[in-house]
Amino acid sequence: MSYKQRVIDFVEIEWATYIERFNRLPELDGSQRVRRQGYDQFRDMLAHILAWWEDVMPIVLAIAENREFEKKKYDFDAFNAEAVAKYKDWDEAEFLAHFEKTRQKAAADLRSMNEAAFEDRRIQGRLNGIFISHAREHLVALSKFLTLDTLEHEWKALPAKFDASDKKEEYLKKEGLARFGDVLAHAFVWWHEGVIAVQGALKDPSFVYDGPGDTDAYNAEIVAKYKQTSEAELRTLFEQKRLEMIELVRGLPDSAFENSTIENWLAADVVEHYDEHAI
Repeated sequence: MSYKQRVIDFVEIEWATYIERFNRLPELDGSQRVRRQGYDQFRDMLAHILAWWEDVMPIVLAIAENREFEKKKYDFDAFNAEAVAKYKDWDEAEFLAHFEKTRQKAAADLRSMNEAAFEDRRIQGRLNGIFISHAREHLVALSKFLTLDTLEHEWKALPAKFDASDKKEEYLKKEGLARFGDVLAHAFVWWHEGVIAVQGALKDPSFVYDGPGDTDAYNAEIVAKYKQTSEAELRTLFEQKRLEMIELVRGLPDSAFENSTIENWLAADVVEHYDEHAI
């Protein structure tokens, strides 16, 4: 899949179903998820997302078309506050229609861009920010699409990103681990915990899985278990387990993500866990 198609898929699949997925949540659960992200209501978070689309897409098009554009230095807190205030008094139906219209325009604009434009790092950085990483940052109701994308792209690229990094020591210090292989082992062992949760909930929708208990102790056990396993072997195991996770998720019906055990475990194990260990 090309990077262009990946971004378009985010706009046409992930963001197209974003509101619908949130609206399926129980009201209290949805409100709590939004508040954990620092917003009083879901509409305020949508205003924030919308404002970044409106501000950044004209810049992306200008770069793609070799036009001059205003180089901005953002005060992020001020920008986000202004976004919420801008749409505060809009009629609900009018606001949601505007959100959808802007999403559709973004998809059309992306399709109109030359494939080569998507190789420009300035464009990639902006599109990653407003469409891809923003979907993970503002995850409120997990989709099959986002789970697969994180496994197929983000986790896949992690070893190569580490190898290319000139800040390996700083990264490992932040992780509290001696070698990169321990990061990979940590990831795939926790994926196994997620598999237990998913398989249990598929058999019994009321199944609840609390995991191994003491998280810190369990993480230490993982390091000890694979202490004698070479870096090369851990990389091979990681890739094997990543492909197994992809196969598992691909086989899930979309409705499975409405089960709280499945959704919570995959959100934590795959999507949020990636950002926790990203380089």
